[in-house]
This record gives sequence, structure tokens and C-alpha cells, in this order.
Amino acid sequence: MGIFSRLSDIVNSNLNAMCDSAEDPEKMIRLIIQEMEDTLVEVRSASARILADKKTQERRLRGLEEQSNVWAAKAKLALSKDRDDLARAALHEKRLVDADTIALSSELTQAESHIEQLHEEVGLLQTKLDDARAKRKAILMRADSIKNRAKTQRQLHLNSLDDAFDKFERFERRVDGLEGELDAMALG
Repeated sequence: MGIFSRLSDIVNSNLNAMCDSAEDPEKMIRLIIQEMEDTLVEVRSASARILADKKTQERRLRGLEEQSNVWAAKAKLALSKDRDDLARAALHEKRLVDADTIALSSELTQAESHIEQLHEEVGLLQTKLDDARAKRKAILMRADSIKNRAKTQRQLHLNSLDDAFDKFERFERRVDGLEGELDAMALG
């Protein structure tokens, strides 16, 4: 059992290391902003659908109000002709239309509250998107600064290594010169 858990740990750590090395902050930030923009588009399209539904309901409400007025006029006409049975039927139809009107009015009120909520949510999402874009710029500027500093540090370290090797070569030439002088003294 111990070997399997060790192998599992090794595989997990290697996978995490690969994911970390493949994760580019600039691409990840761009992806997050893209997702926020997509969400904003979806919310706006949903609010457009709700607005279209609201306009349809308003037209239907006006039609129901006209029908109610027509049934009321028919009831008056039936009463003027002494047709109580037709007047009752017309008033019954008017009550049915009025009930539909009340139900549709409450639906319109709910639609208006939904539209207000969507407008608030769109505003909040737009604010967050603007903040994310500003943070993206700041993060990218920091990343560029860090890359430039790291490049500079590498150059400094390379120059110091070159200087160290230059010193070694000078000492080696000096020792070679001393050795040459010693050989020259031995000859003559």
C-alpha cells in the first residue's frame, strides 16, 4: 500500500508541476476577462428578451382593456334592449377579461422588477469587468517589469562570471610569465 501512495504522490506532484509551468498568467487573465465578457453578453441578451416579453404583455394588456370596454358596452346595449340574459353574459365575459387583466398586470410588475434587477446586475458586472481590465494592465506591467529585472540580473551575473574568468586568465598569464622568467634564468 505504501508504494502505491508514493507513486500517486509522485504522479500528482509531476502533474501539478506541469500545470504550473504551462499556466501563463497573461493568458489566464485574458481567459477570465473573456468569460466575464461572455457573461455580460448573456445577461444583456436575457434582459433584451425580458424587455421584448414585457412589450408583448403590454400590448396584450391594452387589448384586454379594450375587450373589457367592448363587453361593458355590449352589456349596456343589451340592457337598453331589455335583454337581461345577454347583459349577464356580457358582464360575465367582462369579469373574465378583467381577471386576465389583473393577472397580466401582476406579471408586468414582476417583469419590471426583473428588468430593474438585471440592469443593476449589468452595472455591477460592467464595473467588475472594468476593474478586471485595469488589474490586467497593472499585472502585465508588473510582469514586464519583473521580466526586465530578471533579464538585467542575469546579465549582471553573466558579467561577474566573465570578470572572474578574466581574473583567472590574468593570474594564469602572470604565472606563465613568472614560469617563463624562471626557464629563461635556467637557460642562461
